Amino acid sequence: MAWQVIFLYFTLCSVTVSNPLHYSILEEMKINAAVGNLVKDLGLNTNELEIRKLRIVSHNIRNYFNVSLESGILYISDRIDREELCGSEQSCFMDLEILAENPVNVYPVKVEILDINDNSPTFSKDVFEIGISESADPGEHFVLGNARDSDIGSNSLQSYTLSPNPLFSLGEKTDSKGTKHPELILDQSLDREKQQTYTLILTASDGGKPLKTGTAIIKILVQDVNDNFPVFNKDIYRTSLNENSPVGSLVLHLSATDKDEGSYGEVTYSFSHIPEKANHVFSMNSETGVITTIGDLDYELVKTYEMMVEATDGGGLVAKCTIIIEVVDVNDNAPEIIILSLLTPILEDSPLGTLVALINLKDLDSGKNGEVTCQIPEISTFTLIPSSNNYYKVITANHLDREVNSTYNITITAEDEGIPPKVTKKTISIIILDINDNPPLFDKPSYTTYIPEHTPTGTSMLYVHTTDLDENENARVIFSILNTDVDDIPVTSYVSINSMTGVLYAQRSFDYEQLREFQFQVMAKDSGSPPLSSNVTVRICIIDKNDNAPKILYPSADTEGSALFEFIPHSAEKGYLVTKVIAVDADSGHNAWLSYHLLHVPDPTLFTISQYTGEIRIRQDLPDIDSLRQKIVVLVKDNGVPSLSSTVTITMLVAENFQQVLPEMKRQPNKSYIPSNATFYLVISIALISLLFIITVLITVVFKCRKSRTTPSYGPYSRNVYPQFTLGCPSEISDTSLPFPFSYDVCVTLDSKQNEIAYLKPVQNVLTENLIDTDDSAVGEIVAGAQITQQAQPNGEWRFSQAQRPGPSGAQPAEEAGVWPNNQFETERLQAMILASANEAAEGTSGLGGGTGTMGLSARYGPQFTLQHVPDYRQNVYIPGSTLTPTNAGGKRDGKGGGNKKKSGKKDKK
Repeated sequence: MAWQVIFLYFTLCSVTVSNPLHYSILEEMKINAAVGNLVKDLGLNTNELEIRKLRIVSHNIRNYFNVSLESGILYISDRIDREELCGSEQSCFMDLEILAENPVNVYPVKVEILDINDNSPTFSKDVFEIGISESADPGEHFVLGNARDSDIGSNSLQSYTLSPNPLFSLGEKTDSKGTKHPELILDQSLDREKQQTYTLILTASDGGKPLKTGTAIIKILVQDVNDNFPVFNKDIYRTSLNENSPVGSLVLHLSATDKDEGSYGEVTYSFSHIPEKANHVFSMNSETGVITTIGDLDYELVKTYEMMVEATDGGGLVAKCTIIIEVVDVNDNAPEIIILSLLTPILEDSPLGTLVALINLKDLDSGKNGEVTCQIPEISTFTLIPSSNNYYKVITANHLDREVNSTYNITITAEDEGIPPKVTKKTISIIILDINDNPPLFDKPSYTTYIPEHTPTGTSMLYVHTTDLDENENARVIFSILNTDVDDIPVTSYVSINSMTGVLYAQRSFDYEQLREFQFQVMAKDSGSPPLSSNVTVRICIIDKNDNAPKILYPSADTEGSALFEFIPHSAEKGYLVTKVIAVDADSGHNAWLSYHLLHVPDPTLFTISQYTGEIRIRQDLPDIDSLRQKIVVLVKDNGVPSLSSTVTITMLVAENFQQVLPEMKRQPNKSYIPSNATFYLVISIALISLLFIITVLITVVFKCRKSRTTPSYGPYSRNVYPQFTLGCPSEISDTSLPFPFSYDVCVTLDSKQNEIAYLKPVQNVLTENLIDTDDSAVGEIVAGAQITQQAQPNGEWRFSQAQRPGPSGAQPAEEAGVWPNNQFETERLQAMILASANEAAEGTSGLGGGTGTMGLSARYGPQFTLQHVPDYRQNVYIPGSTLTPTNAGGKRDGKGGGNKKKSGKKDKK
């Protein structure tokens, strides 16, 4: 918790470094001795010490200092030996960094370690043996072993003294480095026969207070004549060695020459003075003078080794030289990454520039090998900012989004500039805390479901699903239905929803004839603070069942009179349009698609009916007889499963005029005229139908074993007159198109000037398909779902020629199209058809569900089956007995009725 508090202050401040403080202390000071007052020197407030929490960031292996958190005093925490830290360097400094928190500041401190006289001069040997030939001349100089003092300045070695002796005196020689080397001067000639050895005491003194000294014994051996000394090529040898040199590496090969012969010319080598640390690292062959490594070198511990080597011949003459070995730094230390502070987790709405981590880099190497660069992966979310003294800050550079990435693993890479470079990587994990910033989203922009009518209450209808990118409470979603009304009734009376699962249930049983579809909105709200929500539109479509049989409007069996009689003139030829059966179905969709069949006809070769339009035409020319009466039964069935049907009986009368057949209509109908060979054809047809029926039954039984649903059959009449289509809501079907191939826009209205008018409007601008026979294809076929764009103007094919105009005189104007028929018989039949529908609508007995102005004709039969959008009915009127067929592009005429003046010239129904 303390680090988290510190880190929060880090986010409000930046790391700064002021000018370094300078302290000087003596080595070997007592532990806990005060070095300086940081509070005073840094200008800090003593009341803030507890909050600022001063601490030392040291780059040394050992921490020699510490800071008092109560007083801010910098004090010594470990023994300090200047010689151990800096060796023979004249200046010895220790670099410290004082880290203050709340806010974060880094203060550099330099501590100078001053030398004290804590080391006495020492000789490399306690006893130095010198052989002096008796032939030596007075005044000759003999090199003595010099002493070493680890102290510097006045505390270092200052002078040598020799015990008094009349034969010898002491001299000094200074080399190029300024080092004093004692020499023994022969004042008088030696006589080995008088005395063979002499013992002297050499004393080395420093300049410290108190004075410190070191002594060595000089043992002089008087020898026979050996008048040549070993000679080195140089007084000082310098070499360098990489710190990663393996053990046994060659350092230097020394060679000293002696002009004497025999044992006096044989030279041996030895270290006359070597530091203790170098004694474990280097070794020399006494015979060859080869110096090799016996230990590991470490530039970070010792940078330079200095030692003395002496060469001694067989006569005891000695020559000395100095060897300086410099250790060359190699890039053998990888950078160190220190995470001083880290803030995790953080909120995803944290502002830009939020401090996430404070990093410090260290490398023990020097020069380029110790110069370190730091970087993080190139991501747009976080960035790395350098501060100073190898401090770096990781801050947010872009807005965080937990839904995109909830955890960031940032790899910090530190690389020095050595060859080859050393790389250190450290990964920090930053967790992003969620906030409620995402509303629940439905998996669909809207939902549509289809349920059959009369579904039981409590049936599950639909499952709405949402996704919320947040987590925990922010992602827990509750569903509800927005309070709306359907036909002034709250929607909750129709449906309910499970608030946890999103499953919609029916609250009542639906009736397609009362309610076809309705829609409402479902709201999904999460449990975050503040909560977020989203809405979606749900549309419930009621699927119609085939529970209504087709209703035959014309001819109507409920009408009396001439409604069930059709008049055929003797002049009628093949293709003549006798009448048209008009039927509607209270159901919708393919359940209301109707097909027409001749269920019973005495002479099949005489009449034919269009399956899709219900038009009854003459199949062949009529026989030359005075009158003919045939009674046919027409079957109208829908396309539902199972299929429902209705029948109507129509009496066909062949006569020249209405008065000719009127007495016959009042009597009981006689047997229809049947050609002599009709019985033979009838027997053959019945046999074929029976055989086909048996085969159909067998196929149905086999098919029943495979599928649970069997298609009902009306003997030879196939149910698949119309193609099957996918389910769709009524609102998905355009008001100007029908979902089946053949469409008629039927309209019935009352006209105050010309009594009752009925018209069948031809469909304009539609595509056609060869779905039926040629005889029926010219009667306004359209492809399922084709769009009617606009009521087209009547073309020339809709106008009657002067010879074709109805009425006795044909005196109507030449440009008037579609004149109302003047024939009494046809007018009566048309009125009978319209009145049958009008009476049904007026009495309210129709089960077709028609509204006001529809005369009881439901819009289920076709989208234009209403009294709206009524065009010029005189151009669209259907007159029984006409062979003229309207088309949408010039049109086609049935049979031979193109310009036959014998025909009545009345227009066909579409």
